[in-house]
Amino acid sequence: MIRFATMGLGLAVLATPLAAQQVTTEVTRLGQQQVTLHVHPFLTEEELGTLRLVSTNEQALSLFVTRPGRHTAIAVAPGEGFIRAGQPVASATAISDLPNAETARADAMATCNAAKAKGPDCVVVLEVAPAR
Repeated sequence: MIRFATMGLGLAVLATPLAAQQVTTEVTRLGQQQVTLHVHPFLTEEELGTLRLVSTNEQALSLFVTRPGRHTAIAVAPGEGFIRAGQPVASATAISDLPNAETARADAMATCNAAKAKGPDCVVVLEVAPAR
């Protein structure tokens, strides 16, 4: 009986949506902006390295932020990732120049979900906001 209970618990954990999992964040102040990296477990070392470079280097960040002082979000599909074979995947989406964080997140995830092939819904991996 214990074996089945353990197996059932394992299946329940596997069925938990990605959005419900704990995700570590790394927050960096870069000039007049605050950058939050969401370290999702599906991100590869290459993807994390690239996102950390973006979150700590103003020149790299400027590729995604069109207007400092506004909000930016980058969303990716967990099943597709951010970078594959050295190239950004088609569903990875950066949305910039939005008036608030909620709109940036929602727009990035909606655009990513529309572009992804299949699998779980997209999640935000990087957010940029005016520094407080």
